[in-house]
Amino acid sequence: MKNICVFGLGYIGLPTAAMFAHHGANVVGVDVNQHAVDTINQGKIHIVEPGLEAIVKQAVDNGRLKASLKPVHSDAYLIAVPTPFKGDDHTPDLSYIHAVSKALAPLLEKGDLVILESTSPVGATEQMVEWLAEARPDLTFPKYHESDNEADIYVAYCPERVLPGKVVEELISNDRIIGGMTKESTKKAQEVYRIFVEGQLLETNSRTAEMAKLTENASRDVSIAFANELSIISDKLDINVWELIELANHHPRVNILQPGAGVGGHCIAVDPWFIVNQNPDEAKIIRAAREINDSKPDWVIGKINAEIDKLKVQGIEKPTVALLGLAFKPNIDDLRESPAVNIAQKMLESDNANILLVEPNINQLPEKLAAGTLVSLSEVVDRADVVAILVAHDEFKDKTLLKNIQIMNMVGNI
Repeated sequence: MKNICVFGLGYIGLPTAAMFAHHGANVVGVDVNQHAVDTINQGKIHIVEPGLEAIVKQAVDNGRLKASLKPVHSDAYLIAVPTPFKGDDHTPDLSYIHAVSKALAPLLEKGDLVILESTSPVGATEQMVEWLAEARPDLTFPKYHESDNEADIYVAYCPERVLPGKVVEELISNDRIIGGMTKESTKKAQEVYRIFVEGQLLETNSRTAEMAKLTENASRDVSIAFANELSIISDKLDINVWELIELANHHPRVNILQPGAGVGGHCIAVDPWFIVNQNPDEAKIIRAAREINDSKPDWVIGKINAEIDKLKVQGIEKPTVALLGLAFKPNIDDLRESPAVNIAQKMLESDNANILLVEPNINQLPEKLAAGTLVSLSEVVDRADVVAILVAHDEFKDKTLLKNIQIMNMVGNI
């Protein structure tokens, strides 16, 4: 299992491919993005992740890592492509996995291993196997309910569980859940991940592994929703929520998280809906948490607009508001499902104020914010009437630069 093909060279696929190559495997990374492929083949990276570029450069220079638009036959195939929603009803969209299955099927040979890493609804691995089996009737594939059945192809589900900004470290140190369609598939997948993973490789089946990933993120989402709801209640009761949480957390069995402007990213903001979609009558707490966190940006907008109205009463006809942070979490460039982007977009559409956008980790605004103006933090000093901190980037921790400006801190821990 020394020849590995990784489908998807984004925030998970690229670090994973680089880590395998760094530890001696021959890796071909596949992506539909020509820019990403060209950038990686130059030994550079198209995402922000501390420590990753040096590993990619070394792997490319020594010939262990190559990016391509087309897959090649390998011993093991890892799939790390997006699983977004279809429309507005939170139905999982497995079209990217389907497309990879079609591209992968012709390459399969007896004894190969296919691992799905994409965060997916329960049963997605079995669906992928059906697509592969339809395309390759000459091969036998494992079946979920027959855990010891012999098959030509090994298949497993192994979710990622890393923190953006610490991916390089956590890919190695974190425990991994290895969910094989069969016991032998689990063992084969363990062999592959042991190439670089130092954490435990926990054995289970594919469905349990799929649900474990969703459960981890739903648990976080529920905890964040409690903090966000607490911040809204505290504001109504004229209580400082940051002080309240600090005091409550002195209880030996209480650990309330910090509220924020919402929840973003391709995991916590998405995965719980997969559970709700498949279990609409049973997932009551999970649904409520999602609704609370999805509504928090509108509450933040209401607070910003209230400050704008105060400035208008003071004679400033169209105040200038600076929104600090667009990423979904601190110190990264990832804007996926970001509540800050949602807030910025709605503020721009309302035309209630002049909007300045500050995001030190990007050089260009996404298309949905094209009407906005991306500025540096230093420019805010001379131009903004009010500042709303939406993301706790390190650059925003020294607020002495903004000492004469009204600051609305929506993240509280800086």
